[in-house]
Amino acid sequence: MSEKIVNILLVEDDYLDIMNVERELKKISITHPIHVARNGREALSMLRGDGVAKISPAPSVILLDINMPKMNGLEFLAELRTEPEFSHIPVFIMTTSNEDTDRLEAQRLNVTGYIVKPLSFDNFENSHSSLDSFSLFLDLIKLK
Repeated sequence: MSEKIVNILLVEDDYLDIMNVERELKKISITHPIHVARNGREALSMLRGDGVAKISPAPSVILLDINMPKMNGLEFLAELRTEPEFSHIPVFIMTTSNEDTDRLEAQRLNVTGYIVKPLSFDNFENSHSSLDSFSLFLDLIKLK
């Protein structure tokens, strides 16, 4: 029996944050392919196969920054939720923003979890919402 491919889409414009996510996932033995988009427009192109190779199979989970150029995370999420092919994909917001307006908008768009950066599995005891979100994230990618 062959294992199902589990793709992860990371939508993040900061190179150091990308490296940090990859390092933290590797530390806990998550070796699924990570596809990186630098903004929401690029992420949509990767999902749709518009001018770039389409992520196939579609990502099992999306890690999404809010503050990005061209198309921010909330704009991307709003667009994603209108497309039947992708609207079901669990999305975890990763951001330095603690703004209530960002959280409320993300909740309105059915975000799965909200994680405050910097990402570190060593600091979860300080943030129960981050711990709960990452526990759910790990469960989702291990179940696939």
